Order: sequence, then structure tokens, then C-alpha cells
Amino acid sequence: MMLAHQIRLDPTEAQEQYFRQAAGTARFVWNWALAQWNAAYAEGKKPSGMKLKKQFNAIKYEQFPWLHEIHRDAHAQPFANLQRAWTRYFSQKKAGKEAFAPVFKKKGVRDSFYLANDKFEMGGQRIKLPKIGWVRLREPLRFVGRIVGASVRRIANAWYVAVQVDVPDDKAQRERTGDGVVGVDFGIKAAATLSSDGKHGGETVLAPKPLKGNLRRLRIRSRRDSRKNNGSKNRVKSAQGLASLHARITNVRRDFWHKLTSKLCCENQAVVIEDLNVQGMMQNDKLSRAIADVGMSEGRRQLKYKAKLYGTRLVIADRWYPSSKLCSTCGQKKEILTLKEREWECEHCHSLHDRDVNAAINLRNLAMQESS
Repeated sequence: MMLAHQIRLDPTEAQEQYFRQAAGTARFVWNWALAQWNAAYAEGKKPSGMKLKKQFNAIKYEQFPWLHEIHRDAHAQPFANLQRAWTRYFSQKKAGKEAFAPVFKKKGVRDSFYLANDKFEMGGQRIKLPKIGWVRLREPLRFVGRIVGASVRRIANAWYVAVQVDVPDDKAQRERTGDGVVGVDFGIKAAATLSSDGKHGGETVLAPKPLKGNLRRLRIRSRRDSRKNNGSKNRVKSAQGLASLHARITNVRRDFWHKLTSKLCCENQAVVIEDLNVQGMMQNDKLSRAIADVGMSEGRRQLKYKAKLYGTRLVIADRWYPSSKLCSTCGQKKEILTLKEREWECEHCHSLHDRDVNAAINLRNLAMQESS
């Protein structure tokens, strides 16, 4: 299992300057390679990342002597990345899916560069990078396994290193504190409804909804940023402030899901969720913003790898499983249940159900039936 731990860096001014130069180098090489690829493709040739890399290595230090100041990984990896991007584009196009060809990169947008696993060294809350030496980390590496590589990237005004670790699948790295079985029903009003609290008929976990709380501030900063002159220092400063607000919204949402998913996997031997079509749900113009603000896909993504870390069984119910329509008491199915009906009564046993709690209990029962 391949995992990546993203850790914030505390670089000096000189180290931060090197990060900007290395990211700029990676961007320059990507754009050079993409231009050469497009030109060769227009002539009817079959370009490849390896051919472009050999062509670039033959001229790089002669035509671009400033590359001596940057470690070679920063201007070697873009060719492999470009090859993967074109391969993904052609495969999606062949499959009839929506495909987007690689585009040229702009300065200041997704600044990053790559490091091979033998070019850096981890030591507690420090990482030793080529050319600049030891850089302080905000926290040590969490995962235990074989380090595959790393990438340094800028998010808003901060720099991060994402260390890729190959973690063994057959061994739980974290100890569980419980052996329960819990059904989790994702939603909008409540981010998750759990079947674990029998006394109160289900436990409801509300989402922080950071976008909703910061929407007014986000609109104000966006308007201010649009009024600044392009290329001015005030425009750069305004853009950095706007990016910081976007990063804060993302971090609040991820932090919520990290705490919830860790709790679920740590306290239970089995977690059951539904296979929701989030992409289809996002097509609803009235609910798309609320759905995106909750971040259901992020919760599922975290559960998939944390379940392996804790040795927890993750059960994903079929997309068409009627978890809300089934009576959790007698198993009778209600044929028609609209989205507006938050509570309903079973016609067979006359049990009164909250639709979200009922769905969570049915999901839990599904896992217990499979294990029996």
C-alpha cells in the first residue's frame, strides 16, 4: 500500500529561495518538453518522455547553464510526468471518457519539484535535501515502510514535503481500542450518522462546513483581488491572502475527516459505508455547494487506507442497496421514500424511523450478516 505523508517545512530564507528556483526549473522543463511534444506530434512523429529527456540532456547545461545550481531530479522528473499525462489522456479518450490534454504551467500555480528516495534523508523532525542540507519539519514521518520518493510543493504561502512510503498491507501498524461494528451514513445536514449509539437511536456527527462559514470573507477577498493591477506587488500580496484562505478551508475540512475516520477505524473491527455517487450528486445545482463543503469523497478516501493501518474491515455497500427504505426492525421495504421525508413509519411493524439513523443501522446489520 502506497501512502504519502504531507509535512509542513520550516525553511530559512535561503532554503525557501532554492525551493522557488527548483519549482521554477521543473515548470520550465515541463513547458519545454510539452512544446517539443506538440511540435513532434504535429509533424506526425511519435514522441515519448524518454526521447525528449535524452534530447534535453544533450543541450541542457550548454543552453541553460543555470541548471547547475538546481539538483537534477527537479529537471529530470517532468519528462516522466508528461509521459504519464499523455498516456492517461489517450487511454481516457479511447475509452470514450472526458479527457484533457496536458497544458503549459504558469508561474505561481502548483509550484513543486520531485526528489528520488536516495537523494534525501529523514531524521526525526528534519529532512536532508540535496544542495541545501537539513530542513526543519513540523512533525516526524508517521508511516513505517520503504520510502519511495518525495515531492516539495507550495500551498499558499507555506512549503510542504510529501513523502511517499510503501507500507506493508499484511500488517496493522496501529492498535485498535475496540472491536465493534458501525454503520456510517454520509449526508449533508449531518456529515455522518453512526449506528453505534443505541441509547439515543444513533450518533450524529455534524460537519464544520468551513466554506459556508468563510463564504462572505472569500467573496470580499476575491473582489479585492480582481481589482488589483496585474503584476503589481499589491496583486501578489492579495493573491497570497486569498490562497491562504482557500488553504484554511481545505485544512479545516480535512482535519475533521481525519479525526472522524481515525476514531471509526480505531474503535471498530468493521466499518460499513455506502458506495455513493458523489459526482452525480454534484450535478444538483441547489445542493452541489453543500455537498462539496462536507467532503464525503475525502472521508471515503481516508477510510480506505486507515482501515488497512488499523486492521479494520471496510465494507462498502452496493450503490443500489436500499439502506434508508428498509425497516431496521422487521426488514420490510418501503417502496416510496422521498428526500423530504426525514422520518417514516413502517407499515408492517409500525416502528418510527429517522431515515439517517435507520440507514446507519441497516448498514451495520449488513456487515454482521456477511460475517455470520
